Amino acid sequence: MTVAATPPAPKLELPPLKLGPITVDTPVILAPMAGITNSAFRRLCREYGGGMYVAEMVTSRALVERTPESLRIISHDDDEKVRSVQLYGVDPVTVGAAVRMLVEEDRADHIDLNFGCPVPKVTRRGGGSALPWKIDLFTSIVQTAVREASKGNIPLTIKMRKGIDDDHLTYLDAGRIARDAGVAAVALHGRTAAQFYSGQADWSAIARLREALPDIPVLGNGDIWSAEDAVRMVRETGVDGVVVGRGCQGRPWLFGDLQAAFEGSDTRFRPNLGQVAEGVYRHAELMVETFGDEGKALREIRKHIAWYFKGYVVGGELRTRMALVSSLEDLRTALDELDTESPYPGSDAEGPRGRAGSPKRPALPKDWLQSRALNAEQSADISAAELDVSGG
Repeated sequence: MTVAATPPAPKLELPPLKLGPITVDTPVILAPMAGITNSAFRRLCREYGGGMYVAEMVTSRALVERTPESLRIISHDDDEKVRSVQLYGVDPVTVGAAVRMLVEEDRADHIDLNFGCPVPKVTRRGGGSALPWKIDLFTSIVQTAVREASKGNIPLTIKMRKGIDDDHLTYLDAGRIARDAGVAAVALHGRTAAQFYSGQADWSAIARLREALPDIPVLGNGDIWSAEDAVRMVRETGVDGVVVGRGCQGRPWLFGDLQAAFEGSDTRFRPNLGQVAEGVYRHAELMVETFGDEGKALREIRKHIAWYFKGYVVGGELRTRMALVSSLEDLRTALDELDTESPYPGSDAEGPRGRAGSPKRPALPKDWLQSRALNAEQSADISAAELDVSGG
């Protein structure tokens, strides 16, 4: 992988991120993303730079029931320094049981709770980014999870959004409740559920949360597409670290850029087309190891193709073929047809990737916004929100 120099920048005076007994020397967190942050992708990211790499989100109910898929999701490579797991749940008892399982069976070194999912099938049942609106439920879940995690001296963090929409913001209340419950850190995605991934992340909200919680680490998430974005977020908001999601899709080397930038280095990864092709093939090989099924692995790699080759000169017919490969041999044949000397295309390969969606009125349970406390009907229905979905 070739590197290129950008105008030199002074080293960020940002100390390592402390999460209980864990020290993250490069204060960068890979956000959990469904179908993406499996062990194969986490390994690719680790090979480029430092940080903490969170597994795909797992529902607490599935984990307690020990479904094969939930156990796969929380599996980690032997050399993963920090085994980081993100849980999703809406029932304090089930979330507590899931955390207890992780602690007692020594399956995690760090646990994060997801309160950021904007997907309608989650929010319409009161889960994800809709849940902090109900202060009693949110408080009970966080307190229960922290209590169970503390039995194993495992730091527990939360990731959330600003709120449901601009008229129903929850992040300041939720941050204070989480802080008082004993969480190790709070991460904020600077969008509401109504925004989905559209528009621009509100870094000023991240700065307000940082100011409101001076006694615990606050992490910022949203619109970090480059190392320069991460540096700018730290300087503008005062956060203790950054959480990177969609910006690294098809660009695991972004973590190398981030580490370099945080250390004051001006080197950046600028891969030519041949180097990207080798990265894709290695990703596919690791996916085969992860799933133990070449067909499934190649089906999984298809969604990454457009991200990897964003901005590069690749013919439409070849792109289509690569997005339909069913074996490593097929993938190798297609990749060998690329112009491997084609240079890095610059800004065309960077910036937003993935589907942003469009602003929409969030789907919520009946009368959800009438009170910040659960009523009897909502209490009876909310457990249906524990679905196998992810986001945030």
